[in-house]
Amino acid sequence: MLIDTLADWLERHRLHLSHPDALLQLSGMGLLTGFLAGAVIVIFRLGVESIQANMLPGQLPENYEALPPLLRFLLPVAGGVLTGLIFHRYANGLHVLGIARIMERLSYHQGHLSLREFLLQFIGAAIAIISGHSVGREGPHVFLGAASGSLLGQQLSLPNNSIRTLVGCGAAAGIAASFDTPLAGVIFALEVVMMEYTLVSFIPIILAAVSASSLSIFVLGDAKAFEVSLVQLGSMSELSIVLLLGVVAGAVSAGFIQLLQYSSSKSQGLRFWQKTSLAGFIVGLCGLLTPEVLGIGYDTVNGILLGEITFTLLLILVFMKILATSACIGLGIPGGMIGPALFIGAAVGGVIAPLPGLLFEGEVSDPGFYALIGMGAVMGASLQAPLAALTAIIELTHNPQVVMPGMLAIVVASLTSSELFHKKSLFITMLQASGLDYRSDPVMQSLRRVGVASVMNRDFLRCSSRLTRESAAQVLDQAPEWILIDQQGDADATLMPGVDLARVMEEGHDREFDLLEIPARRYQLTNISMLATLQEALERLDESGAEALYVERIGRSRAVSIQGILTREQIESAYRL
Repeated sequence: MLIDTLADWLERHRLHLSHPDALLQLSGMGLLTGFLAGAVIVIFRLGVESIQANMLPGQLPENYEALPPLLRFLLPVAGGVLTGLIFHRYANGLHVLGIARIMERLSYHQGHLSLREFLLQFIGAAIAIISGHSVGREGPHVFLGAASGSLLGQQLSLPNNSIRTLVGCGAAAGIAASFDTPLAGVIFALEVVMMEYTLVSFIPIILAAVSASSLSIFVLGDAKAFEVSLVQLGSMSELSIVLLLGVVAGAVSAGFIQLLQYSSSKSQGLRFWQKTSLAGFIVGLCGLLTPEVLGIGYDTVNGILLGEITFTLLLILVFMKILATSACIGLGIPGGMIGPALFIGAAVGGVIAPLPGLLFEGEVSDPGFYALIGMGAVMGASLQAPLAALTAIIELTHNPQVVMPGMLAIVVASLTSSELFHKKSLFITMLQASGLDYRSDPVMQSLRRVGVASVMNRDFLRCSSRLTRESAAQVLDQAPEWILIDQQGDADATLMPGVDLARVMEEGHDREFDLLEIPARRYQLTNISMLATLQEALERLDESGAEALYVERIGRSRAVSIQGILTREQIESAYRL
């Protein structure tokens, strides 16, 4: 009895979640997704950081610099070989993970992510980070959070339009739990992952980011990822230097994207384990020369923000970090790109920082100011996420005085990369380099937000094709808008308007007749799941050549029942509304 009551309650909520305005239910699911994603990310970080603490010498985090030269070379090589072997054995052809994978699944598969992908990302990213590969943790965090939301929605058999929102909730939770920057997580999820700003997605995503950030702080503490002091612009004259920094950051970002494209395209003929092994070899060589590029590198970023790294080393770090990260990501190491973008941006800002002291008299900005602005500029330009980048540097500093110079540098950098060098974001570049496509169509986005269950017409009646006048009269007594004609031996059914049967009856038709032969409008039907979105329904119509859809639900006993009728006109009307 309790099970039946719970099943009925879930069914009512599934139906309501198919509506585009199911804000209250989605908010509750967003809160739950945030806690779930936050727990996964906390487990990931505790596991990775505890292994690093026991493996690396000294008390400093990511202290790869203290390793002997031979180990700095062999550790990434071993990590690349191990990652390649694991994916070769278990990936089943799946080689693109991270944020790019989320975008592709949202665009073409309604945000459905598998447990296989979740486990491969968790294990692969952990191996990559521990073995010193030049990748970030934020991309894996975003994927793990998004996969947590997707798997939760699939387990509860929620409509696909709500699963999409849970994916966005998990993505926001990933960023929020990484940096303790919940607002940046929200903006990133909306700007990059979902590419939409609606109230029904905004509020659940906020709740997910807050819950994940709260859980992360409760378990891991509130220590910031970066040691950022109070920074501000020294004088308005320095805006010219900020503008220059934006141009340089945009050009560096374009070079970063170009090198990643090159490494990916030139390695297409290699097997996956060969790619990851080659990536480990390249990173190992880079680690021999400049050990600072190994790992995520936030200890080095802190050194740049505090002005502790020399100008010459900064120049070397910009080049070597781009080379090492392009090799890792382009050759398939399952890590993230946000961390390396922040590293490169800080180094670029550090290179520009001495200029104000050479050009202007009086007090000038601290080197940490330019490093911070550079972080936002490269992140915004390489990811094509200017608003998320600006929000991140504001939350990292809690200092509103970085807003105006940050806006200038980030916008200029983004324009330089996209318009001057014609580069797309790192994520879209990775998708295209892997032979995948990505589209963002406003019409399709609107249709993805609506489930078929909220639009389908329930006013229908099923009957056999052969009727007597008496049975036809009984059908018309129920005044159905549509008549679903069952066809023996055919996979697809046929649909007929109820008014056409009424007209035939008024004309005094034979005592017995066949609904498939009388003069009437008939629509060829095919099926669609009750969990589908209107985008899936439209694609189903186009692919099958059918003229209408019957919406089916699979019950607990795997029995299939027809719940409603959906026509192309109904789909178009839902979009216009």
